Amino acid sequence: MTEAFISPDVLRWARKRASASTDALALALKTDIAKVIAWEEGTARPTFRQAERIAAFFHIPFGYLFLPEPPQERLPIPDLRRQDGAPRDGFSPDVMDLLRDVMFQHDWYREFLRDHGAEPRSFVGRFDMRTPVEAVAADIRAVIGLAADQPVNGGWEQHLTSLFERCEEAGIWVMRSGYVGSNTHRTLSVSEFRGFAIADRIAPLIFINGRDAKAAQFFTLAHELAHLWLGASGVSDPFSIRDGEGRDDQGSVDVERRCNAIAAEVLVPRAQFLAAWTDRLGLERNADLLAYRFKVSRVVIARRALDFGKIGRDEYGAFFDRERQAWQIEARSERESPGGDFYRVSRVRNGKRFTRAVVNSAMSGNLLFSDAGALLHMKPTVVRKMYERLQPEP
Repeated sequence: MTEAFISPDVLRWARKRASASTDALALALKTDIAKVIAWEEGTARPTFRQAERIAAFFHIPFGYLFLPEPPQERLPIPDLRRQDGAPRDGFSPDVMDLLRDVMFQHDWYREFLRDHGAEPRSFVGRFDMRTPVEAVAADIRAVIGLAADQPVNGGWEQHLTSLFERCEEAGIWVMRSGYVGSNTHRTLSVSEFRGFAIADRIAPLIFINGRDAKAAQFFTLAHELAHLWLGASGVSDPFSIRDGEGRDDQGSVDVERRCNAIAAEVLVPRAQFLAAWTDRLGLERNADLLAYRFKVSRVVIARRALDFGKIGRDEYGAFFDRERQAWQIEARSERESPGGDFYRVSRVRNGKRFTRAVVNSAMSGNLLFSDAGALLHMKPTVVRKMYERLQPEP
């Protein structure tokens, strides 16, 4: 068979990028580990068929394997995540592909909106780091139509869906998915990121990791809204920022901490929190009652209790560590399921207004059905069915 003259350096890079072992690659290709090692050392070469399967396994373009050296992957938006106060390592292939895919969708939608006369959204970048937290939070609530004293009714998913709809009505594109595109085998890890924001004035976008627990998704949504109001794009893990961490060279810790403070005020306003808190019940009981009332995580309630002097920093720190361990179990039990109504789930993953824009463009002849399918991660033949589902009931 014809040998593929792939680059050993690129092969090693692709394997390490995917956090895969030589054993895992050998198992996927149904070959000997010794052969994989020889390919990486440059003393042997795979066949073209094997090279194609290597590219597919590592989720990289086939042509990458023939580059003289590994490509330099650049993030389209800043990485604001932290671990133990330091910048996190790079992203997995799944998240890199997700970011590229969302940027592809964003570029199309931004051009669509401009062609249809969309005006810049004045709330994007309206405030800066010097603006009081309360002022930013009040403005976010005003724009999305969420009164500070408005009761929170219904279950977690019902309230979250309502918030998504309010954001979309305000011109904020919200996407939520737990995997890359339509590939349910490429799941997104909550330990890697919880959400990101693109602070574009024409097409402001928020992406929520659908694998996260519902309570955490509320906070991530509010956190990313704060990013839009501050005009700061970036990939976030709001719960990775702990008090006491210093400012880094880019000031990203400061931005994340400020967005956390704004998010807490959006979801649990000071006046409503103080009115609902009962001193004699203690942290655990208050956290249970108020978390359900405000539809936030128990950590957010504990954070507000710390802010307003109801508990001490040591008590908050211990509570935070216990809750973080519980999140991993909760996220697994509540993780997004690929089942359900395909058309409804697709609108949530892609965003309602974006979905409608793509489908209507295809139906009007301004966009090829194949391109519409690529944008929405569905077969071209399904686009017409999606159009029918989007029509109002007679």
